[in-house]
Amino acid sequence: MAGGMTTSGTEETAKMLSTLGEKAGDIAARGLFEGAGVVADAYKAAVNQIQTAKRKHKEGDVRLPTPEEKAALMGATGIAKFRGTGTEINTIVGEPEGYAMVNGHRKPLKLLARSINSGTNFMSRQPVFRKASSTSRAKAQAAIAAEVERQIQEISNGG
Repeated sequence: MAGGMTTSGTEETAKMLSTLGEKAGDIAARGLFEGAGVVADAYKAAVNQIQTAKRKHKEGDVRLPTPEEKAALMGATGIAKFRGTGTEINTIVGEPEGYAMVNGHRKPLKLLARSINSGTNFMSRQPVFRKASSTSRAKAQAAIAAEVERQIQEISNGG
């Protein structure tokens, strides 16, 4: 054959490409999981930075989050299980249920995080989540790319 290419080399390449095609969803899921881990770590660090104070509520006062609210957010920061259907891959950084018991009340975690991040009429602004999101984005993309590359390299080396 021209250029020294053999039939067995072509068959090996075809087999490798076929394996890559079959495992593309798994490769993407593993990459996504690595990237989600980077974001989850950034969010945990952000929650650690939240300033708290015991609630001394007076009508019209702006307050800091309570230690219990901070603890609820810390407990809900992580990577939820994958839910894959067909070619779709989903994961969540945070509590899938979206609620936590805080001081005997069921509170929506997204609302609590948004109140802390953006501030409200009753809670002072601490934009820790916006910063965590923007600073972790490039690191998460790099982690995803590195894991996908590692998976492809493993398959192309016959693994």
